[in-house]
Amino acid sequence: MPILSVIVPMHNVGAFAESTLRSLVGNVHPDFEFLIVDDCSTDATPEIIDRWTRKLPNARVLRHEENRGIAQARNTGIDAAHGDYLTFLDGDDWYAPGYLPELVDRIQGLGCDFARTDHVQATGRDRVVRRPPAGARDTVFDTRDGIAPAHRETMVDYPFVWAGIYSGHLFADGGMRFATQLRTAEDRLWIWRLHLKARTYAAVGLHGIFYRRGVATSLTQIKDDRQLDFIPAYDLLLEDVKNDPEADRFLPKAVRTYCAMIAFHLAKADEYDTTAARRLRREARAALHRMPEEVLEETLRSIDSKRSRILSRLRDGRKAA
Repeated sequence: MPILSVIVPMHNVGAFAESTLRSLVGNVHPDFEFLIVDDCSTDATPEIIDRWTRKLPNARVLRHEENRGIAQARNTGIDAAHGDYLTFLDGDDWYAPGYLPELVDRIQGLGCDFARTDHVQATGRDRVVRRPPAGARDTVFDTRDGIAPAHRETMVDYPFVWAGIYSGHLFADGGMRFATQLRTAEDRLWIWRLHLKARTYAAVGLHGIFYRRGVATSLTQIKDDRQLDFIPAYDLLLEDVKNDPEADRFLPKAVRTYCAMIAFHLAKADEYDTTAARRLRREARAALHRMPEEVLEETLRSIDSKRSRILSRLRDGRKAA
C-alpha cells in the first residue's frame, strides 16, 4: 500500500499541464502514487498527460468520458486511491522539488488527522506566501477549535483544499467526498465539513506548493452563473451546522461567512453577465431570509457599516445605495 496518493484533476489545462506534471516527477517516491484525472479535456491536455506519465512511476490516468467538473474529478481520484494519506493538486498549479516527502514527514511526526500548509500565490512573476490562520505551527489542535469565533479569520476561511494532506481514514466508507452538484465553492463546503467531522489538525510552514492566480480558464475567473454556486454551498453548510450538536457555537461563524460571500459577489455584480447579476440579487435576498433571524440580526450589527447597509437593503427589498 502506498504512503501517499496525489490526486490531480485536469481539464483543458494544456498551457500549464507540462509544468504541473514535471513538478510531480520532481517529487517521485517509491511509496507515492499519482492519480491523474482527465475530466474529458478537448485541448492538448490528454497528449501531455500521456507523454509525462511515462516518466512518472506509480502513475495512473483516470479518464471521464464526459466533463463532470472538479468535484467529481477529485472524487474519482479519491475512490481510486490506496494511500495512507491523500493530497490534491490542481491541474494548473505545481510543486517545488522534494515538497511531498517533507509534507508526509511532517504529518507523520504530528500524528494528526490532517495538516494544512502555506502556499505560494503566483501572479505572473510575483510571489506572495499565504499562510493558514492557525494559532501556532506544528501544534496539534482540536478541529472544532479551528472554526470559531465568528469575528476572526479562522481555518475555515482558508479554503484551499490542495494546501494540505489528509489521513486516508477520513475518506473511508464514502466519507469526505466533494458535493458534485456544485460547480464552484465545493472547496469551501468541504473544508467546513472537514473541521466538523475530523478530530485533530495542525498547520505546517512549508512553501512548496504554488498556486497560479489569475488564469483565464480558472473557475475563479468566470463571469456567469457558475459563480453563484456559493449560495447552494452555504445552504448545505447551514443545514450541517444546524444539525450539529454545537450549532449554537458555529452558526454565528457560518452566517457571518455566508453574508461576507454575498457582499463580495454583490460588489462585483456589474462584472457578471446580465442574467447572472439579476439571479445573484434575487437568490442572495432569498438566502438572507433563510438564515436564522436572530443570528443574522447580530451579524448585521457586528459587521462593518457598508456591508451591513447593503445586506439590510437587499433583505428588505430596497435598492442598495
